[in-house]
Amino acid sequence: MTTLPRPTTELSADDARRIALRAQGFLGAPDRRSGVRGVLRHLGAVQLDTISVLARSHELIPYARLGAVGRRTVEEAYWAEGSRPPHAFEYWSHAACILPIEEWPHFAFRRRSYRSRPHWNHELPDGTYDQVIKQLRVEGPLTATELGGAKRTSEWWDWSGTKVAVERALMYGEVVCVERRGWKRVYDLAERAIPAELLHDELDDTECLRRLVRLAGRSLGVGTRADIADYHRLKGEQVDAVIADSGLVPVTVAGWSKPAWADPDALATAPRGRHRTTLLSPFDSLVWERARTERIFGFTHRLEAYVPKSKRVHGYFAMPVLAGGRLVGRVDPAREGRTLVAKQVTLDGPKAVPAVARALVEAAGWVDCANVRVERVDAPELHEALVLELARAVA
Repeated sequence: MTTLPRPTTELSADDARRIALRAQGFLGAPDRRSGVRGVLRHLGAVQLDTISVLARSHELIPYARLGAVGRRTVEEAYWAEGSRPPHAFEYWSHAACILPIEEWPHFAFRRRSYRSRPHWNHELPDGTYDQVIKQLRVEGPLTATELGGAKRTSEWWDWSGTKVAVERALMYGEVVCVERRGWKRVYDLAERAIPAELLHDELDDTECLRRLVRLAGRSLGVGTRADIADYHRLKGEQVDAVIADSGLVPVTVAGWSKPAWADPDALATAPRGRHRTTLLSPFDSLVWERARTERIFGFTHRLEAYVPKSKRVHGYFAMPVLAGGRLVGRVDPAREGRTLVAKQVTLDGPKAVPAVARALVEAAGWVDCANVRVERVDAPELHEALVLELARAVA
């Protein structure tokens, strides 16, 4: 019997944008009952980064979707001390990410790849790996400092042999991080920390990839091959090998030059509801891939934290402003005592002023700032209007 090809759904660019917003938790009523853990499960990955301006990126992600959720609540949702079983673990996904604990089996393909990797940037001293595993087995969960030190010198990159060993063990899956103390990883044996029903590498590479492609499509709502591959940093050919069996459906999107796939559940109902107005971390999964952000929002964004100061255009940690389902500007924030300082603001015209003011006031309240001060607006004629709007929003 001949199988007829499945018809391809056609979406407008606005349809695709709204589907993406809903899939990422920015359209419709926020799911406060499920809270931070619900956001993590929904997104499938929350990126970590060392930069902290208003807050660290992994805190900004649930804030952007849920509003002013307590920062301690966020930390406890990820890394409740002594929580058994754990709710999350850290691993290499889009980058270093917090992942739902249920996804441990899906990364078996990556653990196997690391175990067979012939070359590494850091040398592993003889016997150090076995010593680290033995120490964790005897003493229980430990930080790198408690294991014997993270660095040989003060240089950030100069890892000690112990740090090299424990990070290697984490990549192999023999060690896992399910807790942080402050900003320090706490390492434990995977056999002790991961629930028994999840502690296996039974899924072959094809099944791991199929599941991750399906999850990425669900988290994106709709995306191209490159979008889906980027979500968990898969290779394009890995996506090609499994996408037909992933459950995602082919779609065409007006204005997109490449074919796309969508979560069938996202196509089942029209994306409607209230739009969130908020500042976004540059590491937010809504905007972490530049080509996708430009395609969906017509918005070019680049993190400039690692760009020389003289060459920055929008600022050290410019945060896109989401309002009405559009990206309407940027704010480069800082804190001085209890004042949130908008060091540099970029506005997409006068209509963006109220939304940017609202986003700034809400963010200030979340980080316990009593005031907002605007230093520079790229369109100087809008500086006074923004200051006035901030005064109204606070009143």
